[in-house]
Parts: sequence; C-alpha cells; structure tokens
Amino acid sequence: MMEMRTGTHEIAIETVELSGRLDALEATGLRDLLTARIDAGSTNLALDLSNVSFVDSAGLAALVKGMKGARSAGGDLRIVSPTNADAMRVFELTQFDKVFQMAPTLDELLSQW
Repeated sequence: MMEMRTGTHEIAIETVELSGRLDALEATGLRDLLTARIDAGSTNLALDLSNVSFVDSAGLAALVKGMKGARSAGGDLRIVSPTNADAMRVFELTQFDKVFQMAPTLDELLSQW
C-alpha cells in the first residue's frame, strides 16, 4: 500500500538593496557582505539593483562570486534589474542577464522563488 504525505515549506530569502555605483571601489565591500551573509546561513539572496546607476567589471565579478557562493551552499543569488539603462546595458552586453535570474521588481523576483 502506498503512503502519501503532504507538507508546506517556506524558503528564507534575504534581500539586499544597493544604490549608487557598483564599481571597483564598492565591489570589495559587496563581496565581503555577500560572503558574510552566506557564511551566516543566508543562502538565498535577492539583490535589488533597481537604484544602481553604474556597474563595472569588478561589480559584476562580485555578483558572480556571490552567486557561486550561494549556489555552493544550496541556495541562489537573484537580481532585481537596474532601472538605469546604462547599468542594465552592462548586463545585456556581457549576457549576464542570462546568467542571473533577473526580474524588474523585488515582488516579481520573490514570487519566482
């Protein structure tokens, strides 16, 4: 005889809101923050970049390192797309908009988890 059980699971998602420039000067701080949060057990991270005005290669590298760390710990790092066209263009030109799961709003990003 087959037994069936149902259950409900909640996923903890930590949000991080960034604003300003995500450049070489700020990338180290972001990388340290993401590493600390993952080490503390927050493996599902939603980064809100909607107010970020600029992203460079060092900023992208910090995001990739955070994503790899989260995934290695069994979670994920997902991104709210920058509303600034220049900042978003960096993701499109590098095709990182295909690497990261992205959404236009935090509510939409959270609903996809």
